[in-house]
Amino acid sequence: MNKEWWKNAVIYQVYPKSFLDTNDDGIGDLKGIDSKLGYLKKLGVDALWISPCYLSPQIDNGYDIADYRKIDPMFGDNSDLEQLIQDAHAKNIKIIMDMVANHTSDKSIWFEESRKSRNNYFSDFYIWKDPKEDGSEPNNWGSNFGGSAWTYDSNREQYYLHYYGKQQPELW
Repeated sequence: MNKEWWKNAVIYQVYPKSFLDTNDDGIGDLKGIDSKLGYLKKLGVDALWISPCYLSPQIDNGYDIADYRKIDPMFGDNSDLEQLIQDAHAKNIKIIMDMVANHTSDKSIWFEESRKSRNNYFSDFYIWKDPKEDGSEPNNWGSNFGGSAWTYDSNREQYYLHYYGKQQPELW
């Protein structure tokens, strides 16, 4: 296997939500991607880069992942992903999953547990800071979505960092 296969590969990005809807709910799905593998192969595609399709509240189009181990039901289920991978590999098409590694959804079990205390297994998965003496944010950093990059959490009595929406706490 060529360890640097991507240098000469044709990589096609797929945004599942708008690619192809196979169940008439108005939202593209993994079965839709699977059904077009033959066409994509004819186009010369070597790999599919699939935008996030993990379980998500969809605050930021799936980039706010609540569970990295589960496909969002709007796109199908884990077995649909397994089938897509199997079918793609049979056509010599690689699958690249878009992996958001810098933040999660605030609905992630990791964040929900982190909020509970300062000394549990998940407590340091995220960037937490104490308020200044006057109770304000730790610094003046701004979010890419506007406003402060810090949100106060009354459970921990600390601020957590989010460079995007407040529903997307930054992982440590």
